[in-house]
Amino acid sequence: MKAGYVAIIGRPNSGKSTLLNNILGNKVSITSPKPQTTRFSIQALYEDERGQIIFIDTPGVFGKVKDPVAARINPQTEHTLKSKPSVIVYLVDHTRDRNFEENKILGLVRRVETRKIMAVNKIDVKKPTFFPHYKFMEDEFDDVVQISGLNKTNLNQLLEKIFILLPEGEKIITDANPATPLLNMDSKMFISEIIREKAFLFLRKEVPYTLMCIVDEITSKNEKTLYIKARIITNDQKYKRMIIGEKGRMIKEIGMAARKELQTATNKSIFLELLVESNPHWHESL
Repeated sequence: MKAGYVAIIGRPNSGKSTLLNNILGNKVSITSPKPQTTRFSIQALYEDERGQIIFIDTPGVFGKVKDPVAARINPQTEHTLKSKPSVIVYLVDHTRDRNFEENKILGLVRRVETRKIMAVNKIDVKKPTFFPHYKFMEDEFDDVVQISGLNKTNLNQLLEKIFILLPEGEKIITDANPATPLLNMDSKMFISEIIREKAFLFLRKEVPYTLMCIVDEITSKNEKTLYIKARIITNDQKYKRMIIGEKGRMIKEIGMAARKELQTATNKSIFLELLVESNPHWHESL
């Protein structure tokens, strides 16, 4: 059988988390239209009769580090590459032109001596396209595939190419639960990520990426009900007011959306208590 670690690398918003979620058929990584959504490397297991893949969804690499959050995110992807995964899937968003950021990531990938696949994502989007600007890169990879992570186009083809490049070996994870492919995130972290995702989606451009979520309590009221107490923390009082919204409408919307998704994920009724705090030094805890 085949077994190994596969790192998914790419620019912010290239579709890494959506791709991983749809390969696994489970939500393990949050998504949003903004950069800095994924803040740490997420490991998740895919397994079938061909073998075992431990996917590593890395944070998007920023070309220029402008804030303390980005300063802590960039080294995580570089650390993942230094660990020498068996295969690198380099995700390219053909709807955006190459720039300094793309060149920086390509430089990181070039320095790693391992098998590599170039996956051109978002082929469901016809315009704009800068695909010709990426053609020269194809010769540097062991294989190339065009996919749509969102629409699940050619994901089986991508998996087949990964398995071909993976080394022969025994299972890395022997006690895996197929219903929970996520390997390196506990319940509190998973719940906090879902809440953070909903905050990003509802707040859109009103609040920059200066927020985090901490889950303080998870209590089983009975076999069918969970009580969750969590805090959304931002760095300024003005953002706190925006997150709460007029007469508390915004935080209610965020809470309702998070509760609905958590109920689906856990198959339990969720009572979610959400508080909002401001702390200018929150990023120091990342």
